[in-house]
Order: sequence, then C-alpha cells, then structure tokens
Amino acid sequence: MECKSFTARVILSLLTALRRRASLGGLPSHSRANPSVVVAPKPTSAAALSCVHDPEYVDAVRTGNPRELAESQGFSWDPALWKMVCTSNGGVVAAATDALRTGRVSGSLSSGLHHARRARGAGYCTFNGLVLAARAALDAGARTVLILDLDAHCGGGTHGLTHADERIWQMDVSVNLFDQYEPLGNNQLEMVSNASCYLPTIERKLTWLEREAPRFDICLYNAGVDPFGGCSIGGMHGVTQKVLRDREVAVFSWCRRRGIPIAFVLAGGYLGPELGREGLVALHRLTLEAACACA
Repeated sequence: MECKSFTARVILSLLTALRRRASLGGLPSHSRANPSVVVAPKPTSAAALSCVHDPEYVDAVRTGNPRELAESQGFSWDPALWKMVCTSNGGVVAAATDALRTGRVSGSLSSGLHHARRARGAGYCTFNGLVLAARAALDAGARTVLILDLDAHCGGGTHGLTHADERIWQMDVSVNLFDQYEPLGNNQLEMVSNASCYLPTIERKLTWLEREAPRFDICLYNAGVDPFGGCSIGGMHGVTQKVLRDREVAVFSWCRRRGIPIAFVLAGGYLGPELGREGLVALHRLTLEAACACA
C-alpha cells in the first residue's frame, strides 16, 4: 500500500499526461468539440461528511484526536490529512453532480474510498466519497444511482452505508476477498477466481442490470486497476493491461449506449516487482482514455 506522497506524485503524472494529451489534440476526434477540462474541486465540508459518517469520527480526522480513530484507515495523521481527504472527496461529489447536470462523462482523480465505514476508516480509505457522491446526486434530483465497483477488493464500506437505501444499487465485481460482505438490498457482490472469467463476469453483471434494475440516473464508477496481474496487492495472474483496457471500454460504452451519465474515480494499483510508477500511471490512463472516448 503506497504512502500519501506517492499517491500525489501519481496524480500529478496523470494530470500532466491529460493536459499534454489535450494540448496535442490527442483526444478522439469526436471529443475535440468538448475537450477535457481539469478543475480544482471544492473541498467537502465537515457538515456534509457528517451526513454519511459519524460526527465524532469526522472530528477525529480533522483534529487528530483520538489518534487511533484518526488513523483508523492506516495513514499516519498530520494536519494536512484533513485538507487532502476533504478535497479528494469533494472532487468525487463535484464529478457526480457535473455528470448528472450535463448528462455526460465526468471524473475525479481521487482514490481511497470504498472501505470507509460510518464510524471509522479502513483499508487506506478515510471517507467514502462514493456514498457522499451518491447522496449528493440524489439530493440533486437523481432517483436511482448505480455504484459500479471494479476494484480488486470488495467494497464492504460502501455496502454498509448503502444497503438500506433502495435508491442506491451497488454492483461489485472483485478478485480478492478483502472486505468481503454478505449482499443485502440492491447490492450485489460477485467474486472472480480465474482471469479468464473476469471480463465475461463483468459483461454478465451489466446485462443483469439491464434486465433487473431500473434505468439509472447516474453511474458512479470505482475504476480500480489493482486486478492487474502485476499488482502486488490484489492482482490476479492473467489480468493484463489489455484486459483492463477492454474493461474500461466496456464500462464507458455500456453507460453511453444506455444514456447513463457516468462519474469515475481512480482506485487501486500498488507498486511491486512487476509494477513501477510509470506502469501504474499507464494503467490509470486507460480509464482516462476510455472516458474521453465516450465524452
């Protein structure tokens, strides 16, 4: 699991690549009339966070006290943590409301969301921006929200915060048992144990949603790249860069065909002997490229 400073460097590399791609006309031709725009998000507030998380936990992250609670996600607390997580989660909310308003594709270069519980963090996730964004979308007029989670690990934090709300559906396809849960309500968890079944399982679950679920007003996509076989935490042998590219194209194309606005966030991806910094950035760029192609 990588430190906060490494995450910042990866995001800076992604921003540089995205801006360079746009300036060189590297976006698909049908997207140039609507070029990518990178903006700084408005940080979310303690009051907004407290609508999803326990106020005592929110205050602990803000102040550092009690320290055990402030560090329950696995980060060492320092005063800059509060601004970082408020800005990151504010980006997810902004992406969701923008996608809902425009009916198109939006996204946030945020990560570390789906393991966070109501009263504590978990698995390097401090606050659950996916749930914050889902609630913001509902407040903005959405009737049904899909949270599509394709991170290697299960989204147990999201499940705990949403399973009682019939307006929110969670579709979780995972390759690692961490944060596994028993599905309830409109939440689905599908475990994949063989790389050859990975893409077919995702396609099958998307088809299931078409048949069994209502038409969603927005899809919030947790685009984890840690299923990649070279990833040191959660990776599955046989899940290649091409598999992840095909996955991203399938997800964004599915939303486009269905007329569903989509807001994506980054997730997963850890260094190891088979995955360096540039390789990780290249995996996250697959998400950005598929998003731009469907913008």
